[in-house]
Amino acid sequence: MMSWYDHDVSGWGWFAMSASMILFWALIITAAVLLFRALNRPPGEHTHTPVASTPEQVLGVRFARGEIDEEEYWRRLSALRAGPLTKS
Repeated sequence: MMSWYDHDVSGWGWFAMSASMILFWALIITAAVLLFRALNRPPGEHTHTPVASTPEQVLGVRFARGEIDEEEYWRRLSALRAGPLTKS
């Protein structure tokens, strides 16, 4: 039996001490890695956010997927490039 500060430690107590020590060091190492990454990030670099697609890009993707045929692609593209319609 193992004695720890004048207390007998056996069975689940020994397991709990070992598991808590492993968890403690895992948290310390994780915090150190995250801090290292945050400090070594180049200035101005942020998380990557997806850029919104333009209507022409969406149209091109639909044509590439085969959702619309070539005639419809050119018709819609010319409508997009003509600009917004004004109502009188």
